[in-house]
Amino acid sequence: MTPEQYVQDKAAKSGSSFYYAFLFLPPQRRLAITAFYAFCREVDDVVDEVSDPSVAAAKLAWWKREVQAAFSPGAAPGHPVLKALLPLAPSFDIRAEHLLAVIEGCETDLTQTRFLDYASLQRYCHLVAGIVGEVAANIFGRSQDATVAYAHRLGLAMQLTNIVRDVGEDARRGRIYLPVAELQRFDVKAHELLKRDPPWGYSDRFQALMRFQAERAQATYDEAFALLPAADRQAQKPGLMMANIYRSLLGEIQSQDFQVLHQRTSLTPLRKLWIAARTHLRGR
Repeated sequence: MTPEQYVQDKAAKSGSSFYYAFLFLPPQRRLAITAFYAFCREVDDVVDEVSDPSVAAAKLAWWKREVQAAFSPGAAPGHPVLKALLPLAPSFDIRAEHLLAVIEGCETDLTQTRFLDYASLQRYCHLVAGIVGEVAANIFGRSQDATVAYAHRLGLAMQLTNIVRDVGEDARRGRIYLPVAELQRFDVKAHELLKRDPPWGYSDRFQALMRFQAERAQATYDEAFALLPAADRQAQKPGLMMANIYRSLLGEIQSQDFQVLHQRTSLTPLRKLWIAARTHLRGR
């Protein structure tokens, strides 16, 4: 299997909404974003699939060394993801610091299961989503510096959507990404989320908390779209496709009254492809 086949397979098997936006890109950009996405999946899977935190930490430390070595002058990357990504990195301004920031965000998941307030959650989102948005925007093509701010804001909106969707799944792993200050504000106890007991878990308090989270995410999408310069709107259509898929997912969760403790809401592949194609045609 070639490195290009490896990253393609990794992206396709993930079932991610991102994959449907990649389909509309020219070959070189499609390979670059697919390779970068495969890298993100590799390091994220370490946290989600390795049960022993010390083993997961060792694996992430290995990835750090691999990235630093791969970006050193004259180095030959060893992992197929880096073999696919590195030849394209100079063309799209993908730097070692970008990949290391993503790893740092994943390391946070090993050592921190709570976030005191929204400001601390935003710092985490910057690493695992804002940086990803910046790299994606570079790959899609940009001519304006303001597009970076748009990409970071869009990354935040999409990560907030993930947090809403995955409340139950994260609780199963002992993690709560909803800020402690906001749990207290809505009188939702951490043990209620961790227990994930549907009959009483979906209280009025929980519903109010989740409406607040969803409304903030929706507002963040609006803020991101307002930041996108008109000059880069055409090039950034793949990002808009992803945003529209994620925003539709958020709307689906809202329409189901936030039944997220015992299930993980998703859109069908056909619906994702339809949203991506519609965005491609409309340009927004």
